Amino acid sequence: MLRRLTCAVIVTALTLVGLAAPAGAATERTQYLALGDSLAFGYQPSGVFDQGYVQQLHAMHPELALTNLGCPGETSQTLVAGGKCPYPGGGSQLATALAFLKGHRHQVRLITIDIGGNDVNRCVSLATGIDQNCFRQALFTLGFNLFVTVAALRHAAPDARIVGMTYYDTVLAAYLVGPAGQALAQQSIPLSHQFNGLLTFVYRLGGFRVADVAGAFSTDDMTTMVGGIPLDVAQICQWTWMCTRGDIHANTAGYGVIARAFEAVL
Repeated sequence: MLRRLTCAVIVTALTLVGLAAPAGAATERTQYLALGDSLAFGYQPSGVFDQGYVQQLHAMHPELALTNLGCPGETSQTLVAGGKCPYPGGGSQLATALAFLKGHRHQVRLITIDIGGNDVNRCVSLATGIDQNCFRQALFTLGFNLFVTVAALRHAAPDARIVGMTYYDTVLAAYLVGPAGQALAQQSIPLSHQFNGLLTFVYRLGGFRVADVAGAFSTDDMTTMVGGIPLDVAQICQWTWMCTRGDIHANTAGYGVIARAFEAVL
């Protein structure tokens, strides 16, 4: 049901913005193009989809016309190759973005992107811990696909301000389930550094700016205590659905934190 609903939302949005319009039919307003996974889409398990970081960042820049291609469940591989969400002609999110940039040449002022979380999430579970081999392979695949994506976007939009983001660490919520969970939370921090370090490196290689979402969530602060738990754990509980529903997505307040992290580098 959720997949059908989100696909319907995406199809409707793509129809409204007219992605296939020729350059001569492009709107005169400057554009904001958002790319990524369910965080870009604005998903929340509560059914609220219009308070994501993209929507909140757009509210800070209402002079821009927003096109949001975010796709729940998107990985770096499906962003490049397609197969997750219904884009025009069966293409991928990247191909659709490149077509949009071609059709709105020199009009896209801002591009944001988040991708990679779904690449590594499958490598961690409370039951089995962290699969190091899985994680290393995920980083290798992510690095390749992200490089392809970054190079293509920068070539297609040389004048646009493009911003990628790092991720918060939802594994920190395991801290609340006892000693084993606390050990898992501790183990996740250096892996989060590797993951976010890779994202930052590739984004900056392409001349992108980087929104420090991990820093905004105090991801590696396990020394400051708040209500008897580390600050990074407390903020995961405060700004995501992990501690109430076991869901990795940000809530409205958390999406606001992410939006402000983007705004900070704009």
